[in-house]
Amino acid sequence: MNMTLAPYTLPSGFVLPSIHSGPPFFTQQPNPNSRKIATDNWTRLLLSYARHKKLFVLRAEDVDVPNCEWEEVLSNPRIGRKIRAAHLAAILAHMVTSGQAVYDPPNQTSAVLLYWRSPEEWAQVLHDWASSTGQLNTIMTFYEIVEPPVPSPLSGLPFPILRKAITVLTKSNRAQIIAVADGEGVRFLSGQPGR
Repeated sequence: MNMTLAPYTLPSGFVLPSIHSGPPFFTQQPNPNSRKIATDNWTRLLLSYARHKKLFVLRAEDVDVPNCEWEEVLSNPRIGRKIRAAHLAAILAHMVTSGQAVYDPPNQTSAVLLYWRSPEEWAQVLHDWASSTGQLNTIMTFYEIVEPPVPSPLSGLPFPILRKAITVLTKSNRAQIIAVADGEGVRFLSGQPGR
């Protein structure tokens, strides 16, 4: 089968880059320079796909889970290729090392939380949301933030990422952690970053 390398639009509307049509992309490259280029391309692809689909968790074993939420990016049925779990684990390790993901739960190396927004970016989204919804100086539980009655950009945000974003806000005097009856809460303050 002779297939040209071209971007491909998935049914979800996500556009796969042309490199995704190349069989070598799905193979862990032995040459360090080629491996770095491929790993960087995989990293960009996984983060942009995660952002498009609002996915936060990726596991190396997802490559072998039929119909998983990552299937359309981890494989390419048009060329009969899919990434192997060990290759994906190496990419995840690179993402953790470069600060674009964190192992979750800690003390294992097969599942990560993806930072398609950095904790600093999430902190700004969080503070903007608190300001625009009138939540300043109100104590809210973490659960109320990630499971709001009206969907928000924070809906479904994993607690570890939320906690990092709140930590960023506390360092800039724009939030404070409050102990509440059923866990952790936060009070958003109107302080400005850097003050």
